[in-house]
Amino acid sequence: MTDSDADPPADADHYVYILRCDDGSLYTGYTTDVERRVAEHDAGEGAKYTRGRTPVELVHVESFGSQSAAMSREYEIKQFPRREKAQLIDIE
Repeated sequence: MTDSDADPPADADHYVYILRCDDGSLYTGYTTDVERRVAEHDAGEGAKYTRGRTPVELVHVESFGSQSAAMSREYEIKQFPRREKAQLIDIE
């Protein structure tokens, strides 16, 4: 798993994460509790996209001090082509 290059803000309680699904696809999401959210995805209770693509592996997390900053970054990452996401999480 990789973290963002910058140190997380002291009040960081908003996170953007990337999961690698069992089929090799990548899923990007937002949460306030990464551990809980990954467990939900693994249990088939997460996003509709990850259901049926379990187990998932947490491969990237970025921390933010506000929900709006985290959600803006989530949107930005979701617009990346797979190649850019792969560079972000250091996979090919």
